[in-house]
Amino acid sequence: MGDQLDLLDERTRWERLVPVTLDRLRTFEPEDGYVLAYSGGKDSDCILALAKEAGVKFEAVHHLTTIDPPELVRHVVSREGVTFTKPKESMVSMIRRKGLPSAVRRWCCASLKEHKYPGRIVLTGVRWSESARRSTRRMVEVSQKCRTQRYLHPILDWKNADVWGYLNGRGVETCCLYREGRSRIGCVCCPLGRDGVDSAKRWPAIARKLKKAFDVFCETKHIEDGERLWGRFLTGDLGRGGRHPQGCPLFSDIRDGEEG
Repeated sequence: MGDQLDLLDERTRWERLVPVTLDRLRTFEPEDGYVLAYSGGKDSDCILALAKEAGVKFEAVHHLTTIDPPELVRHVVSREGVTFTKPKESMVSMIRRKGLPSAVRRWCCASLKEHKYPGRIVLTGVRWSESARRSTRRMVEVSQKCRTQRYLHPILDWKNADVWGYLNGRGVETCCLYREGRSRIGCVCCPLGRDGVDSAKRWPAIARKLKKAFDVFCETKHIEDGERLWGRFLTGDLGRGGRHPQGCPLFSDIRDGEEG
């Protein structure tokens, strides 16, 4: 009987979380409304639907990276009320100058995804269960890069099953890439996902542009083992252990910034 009750509790958990989460959104709602950081992934789809359900004022913003999967871009375009921002410099151009990012030094996130909103409250889909690092986050945080900017993570205590339970229960459409069995959707060849080999096969045209840009960087910096480093980048091993290959400046000095 106990096991049956536990199963029932897990099935209805998201339904019990929704009223609490809606209350959070309404309690912290600023006069000028939220900035909703919309990535196009399942967590941001969840936040977008919850913000609409709560009836709070917000503006949803998606930051293009120039190496987003086409399927993700199409999904974002289909979301009503989401606006786009374009980076000043493309990822390909930055790789020509800086080399490749890595899982431990994601200068690309700081350049392409993290934007300052002075005096605003930014909604994110950050959750404790996503990683050990995020398990220490707080519901409300002050930005380290802009002291007048705050973050609200309204689904911080939601589990993966809760997110999918809510999305399916409310009939919210998600990116088609999830239906391919992908658990995470990000930039093509993102080293954080450690699925660069598969990603390069799935979107070869984008991968070729990244590789060509890295070849230019290697030629400029007189790096002879670029092929090996590219292979390590695709497997997510580049830069792990804290040592730069051959002491070469393959990474920017900008370390992993705030996640949102």
